[in-house]
Amino acid sequence: MRLTPEHRIALLMHEGTQSPRGKTGLAMLRYSQFPVVAVIDHDCAGQSLAAVAGIAKQIPIVASVEDALAFGPDVLAIGIAPSGGALPAPWLQEVKQAINAGLCVVNGLHTPMAQDLEMTRTLNPGQWIWDVRQEPPSLQVGSALAQTLQCRRVLTVGTDMSVGKMSTNLELHRASLKRGLRSKVIATGQTNLMLGDDGIPLDAVRVDFASGAVEQQVMRYGPDHDILYIEGQGSLLNPASTATLPLLRGAQPTHLILVHRAGQTHIRNCPQIPVPPLPKVIHLYETVATAAGAFSFTKVVGIALNTGDLDQGEAAIAIQSTQAATGLPCTDVFRFGPTPLLEAILA
Repeated sequence: MRLTPEHRIALLMHEGTQSPRGKTGLAMLRYSQFPVVAVIDHDCAGQSLAAVAGIAKQIPIVASVEDALAFGPDVLAIGIAPSGGALPAPWLQEVKQAINAGLCVVNGLHTPMAQDLEMTRTLNPGQWIWDVRQEPPSLQVGSALAQTLQCRRVLTVGTDMSVGKMSTNLELHRASLKRGLRSKVIATGQTNLMLGDDGIPLDAVRVDFASGAVEQQVMRYGPDHDILYIEGQGSLLNPASTATLPLLRGAQPTHLILVHRAGQTHIRNCPQIPVPPLPKVIHLYETVATAAGAFSFTKVVGIALNTGDLDQGEAAIAIQSTQAATGLPCTDVFRFGPTPLLEAILA
């Protein structure tokens, strides 16, 4: 099951249009090639998307699934990630209402819906529920085969979770295509998969097969492309994250891009854990990626700085300061474009 440009999507975004819990939906609004016809968020109903999320698209924000039906959607995509990975009962009831109205459902949450008999028993022919987080079949353990590829393999790594690794990847991919390069995104999370990119939901893969699952994707697409942009996950600094190491092992990256939120001094959900100075973080990622020489040497070649909390002038100063501290090119890919990073990758 996949979305196609013929689908008309309503995004379930309650309390997420203006918060990090709506990361999936906001990414779909910014990057999806599939038409989004309505955003469902009772907190912001009636307001403009530009005003509440800074996204200059004329998509109505409505209060409920019932209101969204007026815009003719045929798919409900869940664009929020509530704490605990399950929808609150009233929002789950709205999903059931969408199914009863004939809509398909794209579910990126950890809690599956396609096994819920109350939902599936009312499905009509051609109507489906896609649980994005499913382990793919025929997995094997990793074997560092990606080292044999000739293509550039770019992996975004972060000082924390949710700092902008996927967005950096997508902006670099767009810029590469504009240059005529054979560029490909390898998705590793539910959001990127919902955008239509090929890949795997890494956090649904058993840990023994995680690096092998990444390797399988890289080996599938590497021979036919100049650059693979592998979506980063988690952070080596975050104690809750286990996804970064299998990405490093499976992708065998030739280039790393470090993503950091300007001004962030501690792990967001663990304030007792400081973010070390960026030169030390760079050394950490390069050391782990190369495993003391066991694997091919790879370098962090640039810094993607998330300056969303700063004004334009403050952002420019933060970028200059980061360049001076690391000796590496730095940019905010949204505000100033990804060109300095792409130039470093192609150098």
